Amino acid sequence: MTTVAHEYPTVIRTERGLSIAGTRITLYDVMDYVTAGWPPQLIRDRLDLTDQQMTDVMSYIDLHRAAVETEYYTILQTAQEIHQYWEERNRERLAQIAAQPPKPGQEAIREKLQAWKAKIDSTR
Repeated sequence: MTTVAHEYPTVIRTERGLSIAGTRITLYDVMDYVTAGWPPQLIRDRLDLTDQQMTDVMSYIDLHRAAVETEYYTILQTAQEIHQYWEERNRERLAQIAAQPPKPGQEAIREKLQAWKAKIDSTR
């Protein structure tokens, strides 16, 4: 672990990328909320950060916006590629599982699940 900048001791670079010192939270986790329009106070509460951690992270992001966004969008692209790979790889197996008859005693659970899925699909 190395501190990225002396004026921002909260932000460090680890094997996971830019992270908040003493946590497993990355700046990319914070960026998910920033790009969704969450205010810093809600991000702080959601991620259980201190005021100082949140201030340091937001200052770092503001000062290095282009570099942080470039890394963030690269991470998102990689995650999407991994998701697509596993979705394609497991598509046949998931179809086989879905085609299996319900186990005895699970009929009511499956009916509730199907009703919930139909409700979700009707709202889209």
